[in-house]
Amino acid sequence: MVRLRRRVAGCVLGAIVSAWTWSAYSSDGGFPFDRELMLDTAPMRGSKRIPILEIAANGAASIQLWCNDAHGQASISADTITIVAAAVQPGQCAAERQSRDDDLLATLGQVTGWRRRGDVIELFGAGTLRFRLMSN
Repeated sequence: MVRLRRRVAGCVLGAIVSAWTWSAYSSDGGFPFDRELMLDTAPMRGSKRIPILEIAANGAASIQLWCNDAHGQASISADTITIVAAAVQPGQCAAERQSRDDDLLATLGQVTGWRRRGDVIELFGAGTLRFRLMSN
C-alpha cells in the first residue's frame, strides 16, 4: 500500500512539474515588445523583402509590408491584440505586391489574439499570421 501511495504521489508531482514547465515554455515571458518580427513566409518572386512587424512597449507599431511601409497603433494584453494601421507610406511596386500589402493590412486589422511558442509569435483572428523573432 505504501508503494502505491508513493507511485501516485510521484505521478502527481510529475504532472505538476510538467504543467509548470509547459506553461513557462509556451508563454516565454510575454509579448516581445521592441523586437522585429518577420512574417514566416518565403519572399515574393523577384524580391528578397519579407514583411516585418515591430511593436513598441507604448503600442506604436511599425509595419514593413511587401512594398509599402505603414505605422499604426497596437493594444496588447494577456492574450488579446488589436492592430490599427494608420499612415501608409506608398512605394512603387507592381500591382501584385500592392495587392498583397492590402491583404496583409486587412488581416492584421482583424487579429484578435496572440500566442507565443519559443521564437514563433502567432497572431490570429479571421486568419492566422505566423511571425518569427529576428535573432540578429
